Amino acid sequence: MSIDWSAFTPWPALSGGILIGLASVVLVLWNGRIAGISGILGGLLSRVEGDNAWRLAFILGLLAAPWLWAAKHHGSLPQSSFSPASPWEWGQLVVGGLLVGFGTRLANGCTSGHGVCGLARLSLRSLVAVLIFMSAGMATVFMTRHLAGV
Repeated sequence: MSIDWSAFTPWPALSGGILIGLASVVLVLWNGRIAGISGILGGLLSRVEGDNAWRLAFILGLLAAPWLWAAKHHGSLPQSSFSPASPWEWGQLVVGGLLVGFGTRLANGCTSGHGVCGLARLSLRSLVAVLIFMSAGMATVFMTRHLAGV
């Protein structure tokens, strides 16, 4: 495995990280809420009275940002290169989505809530959660690439 240094683009990644951090700070200072995507979406789906406007704005901004970035920098909206070719692939997507949803409920938060906000608050629970999901991700990549040969 080698790194393609010509494709390494640190400035967009750095600016994106800074924007995520700033958005998290703004949300906690203005609303007193943690920027955990699963909690924000879950709260939107549970329809708490008077709590939906900011949640909807956050989710819409999250979905619109990459499209607006691509339109500004590439002159057109991005085309999706992903299209499941078989019912098996759709099934994998559904099962994967359900497992991620179950995991976020089990961990009382998602990668954004624990990784961005929890670690910034020096939460021990978030540190444990981040170590577990990062280890699980690395193990999955190792198994699929080196053991399963995918």
